[in-house]
Amino acid sequence: MIIRKKATKAEIGKLAKHFKGYIKVVVDIERKILAGGGDRHADDEGALLEDGSKQADLWGGGLDLQTKEIDYNSVINLRPNQDNPSRDIMSKEIRVKFDNIVKKLLL
Repeated sequence: MIIRKKATKAEIGKLAKHFKGYIKVVVDIERKILAGGGDRHADDEGALLEDGSKQADLWGGGLDLQTKEIDYNSVINLRPNQDNPSRDIMSKEIRVKFDNIVKKLLL
């Protein structure tokens, strides 16, 4: 499910259904939208690519709804060509953008 504006409680419920209170998300840091609720980050990444996002702008992570903790871990983040040789988002600048979008749309 692609989220373009502040998610409703019903939308958040749908996003969190698969992992019982945890939402896997993929954020487009340039378009300031996200996709979530998929079984794998690649599912949400695909939805955003079909919607017009660029691969270089998509970063994966997750949100624990109980603790409000945001994480930055996803296989889609493995990008040596973008100076990110880890499953975690290494760039502080990208993490800040990721956080801001997740907070604006989901919290």
